[in-house]
Amino acid sequence: MIRTEVLILGGGLAGLSTAYHLDRLGPRGRYLLVEKREKVGGRAATEERDGFHFDHTGHLLHLHDAYGKKLITGLLKGNLDSHERSTWIYSHGVETRYPFQANTFGLPQKVIAECLGGFFRARRLGRALSRNPSFGEWVEKTFGAGIEKHFMGPYNRKLWRTPLRAMTTEWQGRFLPTPKPEEVLYGALTDQKKFFGYNAFFRYPKHGGIQALPDALAARLDARGVALGRRVVSVDLRERVAVIEGIGEVRYERLVNTMPLPEFLDLASGLPAEARAARRRLRWVSVHNLNIGVARPRVSRAHWIYFPEKRFPFYRVGFPTNFSGNVAPRGTSSMYIEISRDPGTRIDRGALERASLDGLRAAGVLHRFDRVVSRLWIPIACAYVIYDRARTPAVATIMRHLKTRGASSIGRWGGWKYSFMEETILDGRDCARRLCGLPVETKTSRVPLQSLK
Repeated sequence: MIRTEVLILGGGLAGLSTAYHLDRLGPRGRYLLVEKREKVGGRAATEERDGFHFDHTGHLLHLHDAYGKKLITGLLKGNLDSHERSTWIYSHGVETRYPFQANTFGLPQKVIAECLGGFFRARRLGRALSRNPSFGEWVEKTFGAGIEKHFMGPYNRKLWRTPLRAMTTEWQGRFLPTPKPEEVLYGALTDQKKFFGYNAFFRYPKHGGIQALPDALAARLDARGVALGRRVVSVDLRERVAVIEGIGEVRYERLVNTMPLPEFLDLASGLPAEARAARRRLRWVSVHNLNIGVARPRVSRAHWIYFPEKRFPFYRVGFPTNFSGNVAPRGTSSMYIEISRDPGTRIDRGALERASLDGLRAAGVLHRFDRVVSRLWIPIACAYVIYDRARTPAVATIMRHLKTRGASSIGRWGGWKYSFMEETILDGRDCARRLCGLPVETKTSRVPLQSLK
């Protein structure tokens, strides 16, 4: 039987960051990190096909924390480009700037009138939000009926596949821009170019796709503590023993999980019925990610485009060759197409691909005779955590019981939250500090994020 002080499950950014910071806070050799794939990265990985580098949907580096910025730019020194966001919304046959609520200019006059009328009516009524408002209530009272009708409602239902009034506002406070009335009005009268939101600026590797980031972290680890191609079979939380494929039994003192929380709980034993019941209340959506390579350069001016209308099967399409010219062969473009479905839904990939390509042609993104020279489906079984009323108390219950067993569950999926790469890396840092008995600064999760250039 192998023994280790800290067992880290998952070689994505959260697990790699935990190991990286443990190496810097104490003696090396204290951990064993196991990853089921033959490479690190988890969902921040890049797949190569036909000379294209396809990420697991859009993975862009939005930096807001001084330490996070210093660490990430240091890891990718010389292999990082900065971008000002070029992001659009396609609806009513036209492209308008993101965010919709501040940029209705260019839409049909009737639509603009509905959006402005609804917004200023909501402002005039000044109805206070209830104590624990639903996301639907927040949208209605913040933006009014027109913006809800033409973007907020259809887009979010398409992504989350959940009624907006069944969701909470816990997830969106840092991420969804709430422009001032004068900005809403100005953005209806003219082409407003102000950058709103946490993702106004971003960074992306020049070479290698987003895989460059986890590879850079892994290169700085003690290689003796990293086991790739090793799947977790089971975890006995009471006995603190895990069974790892290709390794056998591993006895640990403390455990760090970064796998999707339901997946981890389904292979773990030693938790009480209360925690098991809480696991059954966790909900999420899956994303079917179709990546394509097209034999034409620069098929779009955008970094990504939102598609709220039902006639398009996808909710968002991104263009990695606008992040870096090195992720595709010369003279081509690459795209990722994101389609949300309920977990376990069976899809006909051939039919969905045809519908997606037809939709892109209808929107003018693809030309009639564009030739697709590469395609790769990357299914993400657990893509977005649904913040319904059950989510927060269920997660609190689970985490409380895990703590009594010497276990932590961190990162976007281990922590079961809506998050981004920088925060995931900071989660790993904070976890390492706790494991070393060092203080961790507690930050509110509802303060709007500000991009650092």
